[in-house]
Amino acid sequence: MSTGKNKFGFDPIEPAGRSSKRERSVGPMGAAVREAAASLQETTEAKIEQRRKNAEDAKAWRAAEAQGRVLVSLPLSDVSTDDLPRDRLDLAAVANSDEMEELKASIRARGQKEPIEVYRDGQGRYQLKKGWRRLTALSQLLSETEDDAFARIIARVEPQGDAPTDRVARYIDMVEENVVREDLTFAEMAQVAILAARDPDVEGDDPDAMVGRLYGSLHKMKRSYIRSFVFLLIELDEALKWPKNISRNLGVDLVRLMKAQPDRSSGLRRALIGCASPEEQAEALNAFLQAGQKPKPQTGGKPRERKEKYEFHVGDTKVTARSGECRIVSHRDFTDMPRDRLEQAVRAFEAALEAPGNPRVTKL
Repeated sequence: MSTGKNKFGFDPIEPAGRSSKRERSVGPMGAAVREAAASLQETTEAKIEQRRKNAEDAKAWRAAEAQGRVLVSLPLSDVSTDDLPRDRLDLAAVANSDEMEELKASIRARGQKEPIEVYRDGQGRYQLKKGWRRLTALSQLLSETEDDAFARIIARVEPQGDAPTDRVARYIDMVEENVVREDLTFAEMAQVAILAARDPDVEGDDPDAMVGRLYGSLHKMKRSYIRSFVFLLIELDEALKWPKNISRNLGVDLVRLMKAQPDRSSGLRRALIGCASPEEQAEALNAFLQAGQKPKPQTGGKPRERKEKYEFHVGDTKVTARSGECRIVSHRDFTDMPRDRLEQAVRAFEAALEAPGNPRVTKL
């Protein structure tokens, strides 16, 4: 049996008051080492988390850039407008319009709120795709004020890696905004289709087919109207100096008659070349229509002479009557009139016209 004594026959010597179990405490150096190790661990974990977030942000940035959702600030002088034809027929008139002054006033007061859209051409230059009015407004403001605040423009850049191989996509991007706002005339939409068909970088050269590609989202009736104006612009070409002034109905009627009587188109072109104003052009076009219409069979009585238009005054209000149009010019500001009251007046007007033998207008 073990007695706890050593081989020399005496018990181990232990200091008084000390237990057999030795206690160890961390010294200053050990505490410092432990704190440094813990701090290093926390820093390493924080760095790993930061790297993860940076990787996610970089991935999101690349995705946004690839999808064209990144906005950049470009000097106005870096944006060119000579690669893609504009969807406006009379750019000078738009640049000097009241609407342009309103846009400039908005930008001057609140800054540019909507970005333009650009892409890089074969030489690496920024080319304008959408936003001609915004670009023009800022250019005019810079010229008028010489304020560097107007020297740059916010733009969305088309991704180079995903640039459309079909150039028609850029034409569609250019016109879609104005088409949605119904800010383009049928003549302007037709002109875009003609230019796109003539573009050497666009596959296909049929303007009628191009209408379907550019304006596929529109109702088929609207596409039919655009095709009518395509025919009109091609047939009359430079002889038609103010195509924007031609109404939809007039354009459609002209095309119908020109197709039915193609031998008369050359005479119409000669008449249009001599026109010096939009009013003279309208007179020439209406005269062409009137001369080509077949006389209606008479039902008896004195034949009624067909008038191109007539005008008269009711008080201070001037009324101009044409086929399918009744124009009222007054000193009143109709925008200040409640809509329901204006609708009531129009309904009363229509009711008076439809009432047989009763010219009386219901009072409002």
